[in-house]
Amino acid sequence: MGFKCGIVGLPNVGKSTLFNALTSSKNAQAANFPFCTIDPNIGIVDVPDERLENLFKLSNSKKKINANITFVDIAGLVKGASKGEGLGNQFLSHIREVDAIVHLVRCFDSENIQHVNKTIDPVNDLETIKTEIILSDINQLEKKLHKSNRKKISEKELNLLETVLKKLNNGNELNDLNDKNDQKILKEIGLISTKPYIIVNNVDETNVKSGNKYTETLKKKYPDKKQIIICADIEDQITELKPEERETYMKNIGLEKTGLNKLIKTGYDLLDLNTFFTSGPEESRAWTIKKNTIAQKAAGVIHTDFEKKFIRAETVTYDDFKKFGSFEKAKENGKLRVEGKDYIVKDGDVLYFRVNP
Repeated sequence: MGFKCGIVGLPNVGKSTLFNALTSSKNAQAANFPFCTIDPNIGIVDVPDERLENLFKLSNSKKKINANITFVDIAGLVKGASKGEGLGNQFLSHIREVDAIVHLVRCFDSENIQHVNKTIDPVNDLETIKTEIILSDINQLEKKLHKSNRKKISEKELNLLETVLKKLNNGNELNDLNDKNDQKILKEIGLISTKPYIIVNNVDETNVKSGNKYTETLKKKYPDKKQIIICADIEDQITELKPEERETYMKNIGLEKTGLNKLIKTGYDLLDLNTFFTSGPEESRAWTIKKNTIAQKAAGVIHTDFEKKFIRAETVTYDDFKKFGSFEKAKENGKLRVEGKDYIVKDGDVLYFRVNP
């Protein structure tokens, strides 16, 4: 379990190259012409976690199961996509179910790679995509609010949808909706504008460490948005190397983290996610939960029956498990805690749930 991330951007900004690199595949066609991706590409990637590797070895587990991220790469969007331009907005439907969006913008010059707008302007590119998403959502809401459907909507929901429609028509984002019931209603409708996003600046190899004039412009324009700098071409090269060669290559070019690791960390921060572990002879496994999740709810992530039949959670911090090597040794040294259903699970907790038969 992890999260699902949609990659959007204009044609020829490097989406397919990035997707292939992130997923270590060649599923997405990458070429120097617009709309080379038609059907959405979907890839599932294990979340690398050194803590899980250590638990797997300490417990001598038969299996190791990482948390994972699903990436969805859709066709490039252009101005007017919501009205059918380019390949139309039908492809936006493929990202209505994702948890977060990667807005990939081109931040490099190249005479060899054409740009759909002829000039490199990442701010304009990003605003184009955001506008098309808003227009697509307006279309969704107008259908929902059509007089033939209004009788099926409660007064509270009607007021919410009309308020949201007014916001979108004014060009405003929907990231200030804090009411969980409101968020649930809008999620069911599939509004893309409600989804948190990461701006990924795709630069060339010479600017991957410090960025360039384009990344600086984006930083100034969107100071409150999460942004990362990557080079899709470098990421693609890294995936071609053997594991033992990657570290040397990255060290030689001064790259501390891969684009995948940057995206994972930023995505977990953006979505307020934590990781807890289960570990024993059969398997060691990473589980993804929202921050501030109580133990009983965390048990339900493993199996719904665990939540219903929850008794208690036996808890050891990752550091203590690593230090003493097992639940039993941690318990002997007074580091195993017994927690009730309302215990708030911490990132890195190693848990064993006791449940009724």
